[in-house]
Amino acid sequence: MITHPSLAAAPHAFFTREGGVSQGNYASLNCSISSADDPANVAENRARAARALGFAPAALVGAYQVHGADVAVLEAPPPVRPRADALVTRTPGLLLGIVTADCAPVLFLDATARVAGAAHAGWRGAVLGVLEATADAMRGLGARDIHAVVGPCIGQASYQVRADLRDDVLARDAADARFFKADGAGFWRFDLPGYCVARLRAAGVRAATTGHDTLAGPALFFSHRRRTLAGEGPIGHQLSAIGV
Repeated sequence: MITHPSLAAAPHAFFTREGGVSQGNYASLNCSISSADDPANVAENRARAARALGFAPAALVGAYQVHGADVAVLEAPPPVRPRADALVTRTPGLLLGIVTADCAPVLFLDATARVAGAAHAGWRGAVLGVLEATADAMRGLGARDIHAVVGPCIGQASYQVRADLRDDVLARDAADARFFKADGAGFWRFDLPGYCVARLRAAGVRAATTGHDTLAGPALFFSHRRRTLAGEGPIGHQLSAIGV
């Protein structure tokens, strides 16, 4: 698992795909409840992740992620997963978790106010403002000095996109063209982590990245782009989590 000094005051981790019990394309630490993996294996994987951070398995809460900008403010484990792409809390004992497989996992913390957050930011959610919405929800709980870390996600060198995606990003702000590099006729390379950091800093959040590309190098992370390029079939998702 990967940690970052900006979040050192709280138990947190960006988990890799290693250390679990799942098999095949889901090997091994698949933490996606929505996948077609054996539910017993997913439950064990999530339990291992929670225990690795000092929490009981029941303390790990997640969301039904939809690539939007909604934020769920939690005071206790919800009876069902909220339909949201970010979670925030100031309740001790809750472990906020989101799952990704190329999208950006972003963990937030105000150590003084003891408020934490976790967001799932694909390009669409980032454009819609999920990161700013997470910071705003944390401020509603008393946060003032928010640090955020963008975890392992697809990097610019790996993320070839079509012109229509670039057009959608630039429709919000033409200045965001700086996050794209031309890559042949009709194609571009998009800097998703850099875009997320810029949006966070513009929102008054101290932001950094872990610098990991989910597609590049050995298959340490689940990657939907790798699956598509290799024709692998269904795959899992890695977990990123933080608690107060």
